[in-house]
Amino acid sequence: MTQAPKRLTDRKRDAIMGAAVEEFRTAGFEATSMDRIAAAAGVSKRTVYNHFPSKEELFAVMLEHLWDSSAAGVDVVYRADQPLDVQLRHLLMQKLQLLADQSFIDLARTAMAEIIHSPDRAERIVRRMGEKESCETAWIRAAMADGRLAQGDADFVAHQLQGLVKSFAFWPQVTLGQAPLTEAERVRVAEAALAMFLSYYAR
Repeated sequence: MTQAPKRLTDRKRDAIMGAAVEEFRTAGFEATSMDRIAAAAGVSKRTVYNHFPSKEELFAVMLEHLWDSSAAGVDVVYRADQPLDVQLRHLLMQKLQLLADQSFIDLARTAMAEIIHSPDRAERIVRRMGEKESCETAWIRAAMADGRLAQGDADFVAHQLQGLVKSFAFWPQVTLGQAPLTEAERVRVAEAALAMFLSYYAR
């Protein structure tokens, strides 16, 4: 089946979102204006405001888009009939591949700068994103329910797992400007995280 063509208003919203991602990524929050976004999207400034009442709201939606893109890039559903290490290795390698994307890192760096400069706005944004469950959390919760991981707080355990990865493949790149990990480095990080995680939690 072929998908129905998008309505003009939806195409304009997509164009605005695409332009916002690029503008915020390259110029940062303060230097980006609704005028610049409108020009980059090829729409009027009024059209931008019809979809997004303020730059702050557009930025928040863009960060949710970043969150959704990261979740979509890690697509592993728990399987009771497959070994834990096989599933978790696949999950971690997908995560590491996403974290090696320079556009993702640039947007994350922009988000972090805004979180520092405007804690109140950041709190609202983080709360909205926190309402969505990550792929890692869902996988861990399912494995716990199946009795193959030790029972516990799935959110806490997922945060631990992400820390094993992001300490090498996210925070150094966002805060220190280090280069994304090479393929060999990603494999090394994934294998070490896998071994540490399963040695403690696997049952």
